[in-house]
Amino acid sequence: MLPSLMNMLSWWQWLILAAVPPAIIALYFLKLKRRPLEVPSTYLWHKSIEDLHVNTIWQRLRRNLLLFLQLLLVLLVMLAVLRPGMKGAKLLGNRFIFLIDNSASMQSTDLEGSRLENAKRSAREAIELMQPGDVAMVVSFSDIPKVEQMFTENKRALLHSVDEIKPTSRSTSLSEALKVASGLANPGRSASDATDVQVAEAKPATLYIFSDGKFPEPSIALGNLEPVYMPIGTDDATNVGIAVFNVRRNESRPEQLQAFARLENHSKAEAAVAVDLLLDDAMIDSARFQIGPGEAQGFERDLGELETGKLQLVITQADFFTAEGVAMKDQLPADNQAWTVARKGRPANVLLITSGCEPLQFALSTGLATKLANVTIETPDVLQDEKNEYYEREAVGAYDLILYDRCRPKRMPQANTFFIGAMPVTAIELAAEKEGEEPRRIEIWQAGERAAGPRIIGIDSSHPLTQWIAMDNVLIAEAAPIKVPAGGSVLVESQAGPMLVIAPREGFEDLVLAFPFNEEKAGDDGIKRVTAVTNWHGRSSFPVFMLNLLQYFGGGRGGLDALSARPGGQVALQGPEPEKPLDIHTPSGDRESVPVDRLGRGKYGNTEELGIYEVQAGGKPIDYFSVNLFDQGESDIGVRQEIQLGHVPVKGRTSNWEPARREWWKYILLAGFLLLLFEWWVYHRRVYV
Repeated sequence: MLPSLMNMLSWWQWLILAAVPPAIIALYFLKLKRRPLEVPSTYLWHKSIEDLHVNTIWQRLRRNLLLFLQLLLVLLVMLAVLRPGMKGAKLLGNRFIFLIDNSASMQSTDLEGSRLENAKRSAREAIELMQPGDVAMVVSFSDIPKVEQMFTENKRALLHSVDEIKPTSRSTSLSEALKVASGLANPGRSASDATDVQVAEAKPATLYIFSDGKFPEPSIALGNLEPVYMPIGTDDATNVGIAVFNVRRNESRPEQLQAFARLENHSKAEAAVAVDLLLDDAMIDSARFQIGPGEAQGFERDLGELETGKLQLVITQADFFTAEGVAMKDQLPADNQAWTVARKGRPANVLLITSGCEPLQFALSTGLATKLANVTIETPDVLQDEKNEYYEREAVGAYDLILYDRCRPKRMPQANTFFIGAMPVTAIELAAEKEGEEPRRIEIWQAGERAAGPRIIGIDSSHPLTQWIAMDNVLIAEAAPIKVPAGGSVLVESQAGPMLVIAPREGFEDLVLAFPFNEEKAGDDGIKRVTAVTNWHGRSSFPVFMLNLLQYFGGGRGGLDALSARPGGQVALQGPEPEKPLDIHTPSGDRESVPVDRLGRGKYGNTEELGIYEVQAGGKPIDYFSVNLFDQGESDIGVRQEIQLGHVPVKGRTSNWEPARREWWKYILLAGFLLLLFEWWVYHRRVYV
């Protein structure tokens, strides 16, 4: 880029400045006219004779270093007055927060290198543009944020923290990262808590988000944060991913197993796909098929009376062809493999607590359901006395799954739960704001205002609980949308809000349905009658959901499928002996020890790596669990050019800086000052030598 000049003087000022160099040169032409002086010595005769030759006003100009230095100094001053500079860039503000997405979709290779590498490169460029006195912090985020570097003006520390960010296979959520950023910019909000906690005064900051935008729109208020969204990736990225892979019983022959999978084409071009199915690392089947743009393709294979085995599905080839005949490759390898384990174990222990719900009781009594679970039915009366058999059994983990139909216990059980038309009894206790006041309790699970006739608008088809189901024809008379707790996931969404939500709880999971199947209402005559709230139980998706429920929650302790988790998720383990640790062998061969309690239960959460994990007790394998991506949001790698942060739309920008002019005059004046010092040194050296 060529340098540019700016004229800061008028013509008469330039005329005065231009007269300085000739004046300096003229001074070097001049010579002193000395008075004749008689001295009583002949020692100075030679010098006097020389003076006779130069006793005129002008002399011949000789080569003189001081003259050149003085002329150069004037030229530098004249150049500085012209204010030379180049077109550059700068960051707006003096306080910055760099959020760098390192979720699974950022491993896409639609750019040179991965998206994450390009995001880190852009962040480094922004850090290099920081001015003295500017401060910044670096936060990486997937479904959880990680502060890589707190606020500092040390560029080297910031650049090092960016370089240390590693890719993950996790899903993306911007909400928690925004809470961290908001807590450091807005007063009255804590960076580590969702509750109001008084912090320091407001410190506005510019928030740079380096991401492909593959995250749910957060609802958090930005306050003093000024967002800048930097989209990373291309709009025409191509990817085919495995969205579902599991093992099920053959509906017509329950003693036999089948492997099911669904592949999705997240691109604008048709894909030619080849897959291999492996059992214990040996290929047992392969298939080839075409998948249209935005379409899905199912894959299934009979496994016969398989007792146990580790299954792997691999996309070995995925070619994309545009309408112009251009061939492209799959650009996200993270979802090209999936794993599961087939095994036959004991049926799950399931408890249904209801005052009467025929759809639930019928769904849990079918032939296939009885093979998956031993179901016990109780009334809500068992929840009243904490000394009865129910509380004793749930406290020792006797149940794999407990269904609460329009009721809830006094305390949460040591089991997975499904609340139907009710909220779990989980809360967090906060310290009293003032001395002498009672501590505050905030319910983790909360219901919103009741809405009439909510319409289903979306289903998370990648989750094992809601795969293979469609709810477009499901009607709901009335429901109270669920406020999603921290770490929760929405499985079924309506235009009024979430209808089905799941969230982790100390090694277990709680599933909550926002509406019951029926309820009792008193008529005008005062007589209570049972009325239907929904027609879901009459639709084909309901029995499929109930089977998913039994397989998902029952599989944790001896059901058909091995345990399954998403990257970073927590897995509940059951050991054969109390207080004897379990050994976990990761897919890469590392070994970790997991402590268990007096009931033989343990929790393992280091599930960053995709693949099959082996659980050992006493050096012998006792169980397996798999970790798969299975995230439609991550597999759909098309880049969003605009994101919504609360009520603020933020358009993507192609550069992360503002145009600015880089001035050179300061450096030129500094060079002139150094030149002046050198000229002073030369002059005095000639005088004293």
